[in-house]
Amino acid sequence: MARRCEICDKGPMFGNRVSHANNRTKRRFNPNLQRVKVATPKGNQHMRVCTRCIKAGKVLKAA
Repeated sequence: MARRCEICDKGPMFGNRVSHANNRTKRRFNPNLQRVKVATPKGNQHMRVCTRCIKAGKVLKAA
């Protein structure tokens, strides 16, 4: 399963891990995804949503 938000399609970003000696190796920044029960027209479903979308109110949580 891809590490992507199902609302905003945010995915992993890439950068460098930098050591004290300034050696650089590739690393990956994953989005903070949470599995949330969401109220949809089809009924309640589980979705993987980033915390930014949850905080912004883009997701209506199921009761």
